[in-house]
Amino acid sequence: MKFLASVMIAKLIDLIFIFSYQKGKETAGAINEFDSFHRRLKLLFYGIFLLTTTMASAQKITILDADTKMPIVNVVVYNDDRSITALSDFDGKCDLSKFEKHERITFKHLSYETYRSTKSQTIKRASRIFMTLQAEHLDEVVMSVSKWEQQKKDIPQKVVFIGAQDISFTAPQTSADLLEHSGQVFVQKSQLGGGSPMIRGFATNRLVLSVDGIRMNNAIFRGGNIQNIIAVDPFAIDKTEIIFGPGSVIYGSDAMGGVMNFYTKKPMFSETDGLAVSGNGQYRFSSANTENTFHFDVNLGKRKWAFLTSASYNNFGDLKMGGHGPVSYLRNEYVSTTNGEDIVSANPNAKKQVPTGYNQINIMQKVSFKPNNNWSYDLGMHYSETSDYSRYDRLIRPGKDDDKFRSAEWYYGPQKWFLGNLQIDKKGKGKFYDGLKITTAYQHFEESRHDRAFQDSDLFSTKEKVDAISSNIDFENKKIGNLRLYYGGEYIFNKVGSTGSVLNIESNALTNAASRYPDGSTWQTLAGYLHGEYKAKPNFTMLSGLRYSHVWIDADFDKTFYPFPFDDANLSTGALTGSVGFSWFPKADLQVTLNGSTGFRAPNIDDVGKIFDSEPGSVVVPNPDLVAEYAYNMELGIQKNFSDKVVFKAASFYTYLVDALVRRDFLFNGNSQIEYKGELSDVQAIQNAAKAYVYGFEFGLEAFFSDNLSMSSNLTLTEGIEEEEDGTDSPARHVAPTFGNLHIKWKNQRLKTDLFLNYNGEISFSNLATSEKSKDYMYAIDADGNPYSPSWYTLNVRTQYSVSNALKVNVGLENFTDQRYRSYSSGIVAPGANLIIGVGYNF
Repeated sequence: MKFLASVMIAKLIDLIFIFSYQKGKETAGAINEFDSFHRRLKLLFYGIFLLTTTMASAQKITILDADTKMPIVNVVVYNDDRSITALSDFDGKCDLSKFEKHERITFKHLSYETYRSTKSQTIKRASRIFMTLQAEHLDEVVMSVSKWEQQKKDIPQKVVFIGAQDISFTAPQTSADLLEHSGQVFVQKSQLGGGSPMIRGFATNRLVLSVDGIRMNNAIFRGGNIQNIIAVDPFAIDKTEIIFGPGSVIYGSDAMGGVMNFYTKKPMFSETDGLAVSGNGQYRFSSANTENTFHFDVNLGKRKWAFLTSASYNNFGDLKMGGHGPVSYLRNEYVSTTNGEDIVSANPNAKKQVPTGYNQINIMQKVSFKPNNNWSYDLGMHYSETSDYSRYDRLIRPGKDDDKFRSAEWYYGPQKWFLGNLQIDKKGKGKFYDGLKITTAYQHFEESRHDRAFQDSDLFSTKEKVDAISSNIDFENKKIGNLRLYYGGEYIFNKVGSTGSVLNIESNALTNAASRYPDGSTWQTLAGYLHGEYKAKPNFTMLSGLRYSHVWIDADFDKTFYPFPFDDANLSTGALTGSVGFSWFPKADLQVTLNGSTGFRAPNIDDVGKIFDSEPGSVVVPNPDLVAEYAYNMELGIQKNFSDKVVFKAASFYTYLVDALVRRDFLFNGNSQIEYKGELSDVQAIQNAAKAYVYGFEFGLEAFFSDNLSMSSNLTLTEGIEEEEDGTDSPARHVAPTFGNLHIKWKNQRLKTDLFLNYNGEISFSNLATSEKSKDYMYAIDADGNPYSPSWYTLNVRTQYSVSNALKVNVGLENFTDQRYRSYSSGIVAPGANLIIGVGYNF
């Protein structure tokens, strides 16, 4: 437009010159005089025009979202007496030429926190303003419930949203810590390199973990604690949504207790024809394990193409526990190997948990192509790899007879994960849909286990690989009045590779041994679903859905090492699941939700084909005679808003589990004991041997005292019982103790501070699960000499200061009273006083 205007005015000068030339063409001198005057006039015009346009453009700024870097439309800009106002356009641009150079101006938007600055300061900052989304606007839209955008207020289930702003502020060490920081998910850790979430009495393979809508659950996800969640880079996450309760209608098998969906950052397109370059670099240090973390990501954007590259490197040392707590948690001694001989060495620092350190690398590459407003193509690639890392809870187990320790070595080999996925999105009016998503993905998993008994020369190893392919097609239909339909289908195929070996560390002789799973076994599922949202009234919304899933298992057993009484396991399991619920606003400030749903979990390769030592003196053997387990759930929720100053939330739930897959005593070829790794061990197997019920209450409170000061709190109470076939019952293993938090937050334009308390209740010996009572080496000892999990609390503070729009500094001090505590069912003791420093720079 500027160029066109300059050309038009130049042409006007030419016309004036021609007219003047016609008037004065009588003499050659007059012609030369007019020609010289014409050139000088055009040069003067161009100079003035360029100067004024440059000054005008220099006073234009761009207003962007601080997290997504996308332009913000309709930001109102005004001075103190509101005598001058301006408005940002579709590209987030706003003209400040009306304002005085040092005049204080305000940037205001309904969904964003108010920003204040002077005109001169704004222009000095590269003419860009970054505004932060208000907390109450972060969770208006969720995607995990239907795979399409839905208003959170219409969802009858409890959904917790963790946005980019919260992730940046809490600066979690791993994705497991990200969930734990929410205060509404309990996380168990067997070692530093891990984190196993528990939601409403369910854990591990009864929860679904997904990345960008793609299931990470594979055929060997086990009932014991898992650590796959650490493969997801917290620095690459844009937002996280956690569904509480069964999610089988959308996610199929395993979604019995909840779904955790991590949505990673997307490439950003350019708003102009030029190349847009942006990115950020971050560093994080924590004193409790001398962590050094480095991260960077770079985005290159054109109008139709965008590329995002992200990489992180973590180095964690041995973790130090706190100074005040049970003496039995101290690591006074550990096993070291010198010249091939295992000896028990004194630990010079009993608070240091030796060995627990490891390192990890995460890489993400994304490419997006958007040829027009209706079609988009997104290619994503994720890779994660750890070093070897010790399983700490196995290294502190006492040995037999006079041995202080059972194992000299027990460690996981590198955990590797690769995900490649392509998603095609189409918007617009189709015959049967308004939105279409086609997602295909390939994943590769690698893990291994290595253990050697104290003063034994044989190192036993098993190595597993899983190749998983999946394909999903999802439709959205918004054309049927007040009814929105979501429907689609899914196919998943897993192939498991598993090998075993024994290495003699003295002779270096390597021999074959039994594998953990049947090598070459497969697991696959085919499913279709229909989900509907009906807005009966503006204040009343109903959601309902059905899904049919079919699961096949094909496994052949190798009888070389064990005389299995069967040759194979061929299971074919069908399951119909459903849900129905409503969200009702009897008043504008009161919401009531009610939801009923079913979930299921079909047996996987880990259930039917595993052989391993579950605990000292016990071995788990395969059992091909299994059927799916089912969960039936009811949930009632209420939310009350008191004058936008206080928000109270509460939910109650009850889940009944039938044909529960649990580990119990078993007979192998009529024997209750067999020899495993040279030791006579009790035989166990996964069986449909129990029913269970879990119930509980969840409370939340938010209070806003002023624009700067607020408070929030969460409390979760859960109880669970497993009922055996013989009529006896025992506490459920994955029911977390009562836990909660309390946060007091203060913030202004540049500074955020959070003083908070985390709390866990006690689990007495009588309330410990049967499988936990035998692990007395992990627990404190009560007055009667029995193991139990004590209550604990930590006091913590974190702060974030924006030095500029580009530079942010995070400083935190966790557990500053230096408590020594071990979370329920965890092998590793939690960090003591922990100083955390983080620096982030955006460009």
